[in-house]
Amino acid sequence: MDKTIKIVAALCIVVVLGCTVFFLGTSHAPVQTTIPVPGAAGTSGNVTVYFFYGEECPHCHNVMPFLQNLSAKYPDVDFKWLEVWHNQTNAAFFNSLNTEFGQKGVAVPEVITGNVVLIGERDIPAKLENAILDQLKKKQ
Repeated sequence: MDKTIKIVAALCIVVVLGCTVFFLGTSHAPVQTTIPVPGAAGTSGNVTVYFFYGEECPHCHNVMPFLQNLSAKYPDVDFKWLEVWHNQTNAAFFNSLNTEFGQKGVAVPEVITGNVVLIGERDIPAKLENAILDQLKKKQ
């Protein structure tokens, strides 16, 4: 019994360290890619912003107040908050979009709107509002 507990503990440590390296290592390298995203305009024709985040991700929490302010500033924009660390459906959607468009080293926070993908706590606040404004202009 004692040997089993040690093995499980060692495996847990390896998984936690692996996840930490993956998520912290990739979130410091913001990436912007222009890609077509199916359904990104929303079903009603409005502009939609998909925000992918992890519940315990400090980088995601740094971006959240900015997104809350944008959602109040642009009430006609549909902001979809999709937690991907604990929600398998959201994680599958997140992974399928990134796989489909050849995104490598993706991490949260990530925003997809129209044909713009922004990753990281630096690029999202720096570039998201302009991406939204560009889409709103196209809708007029």
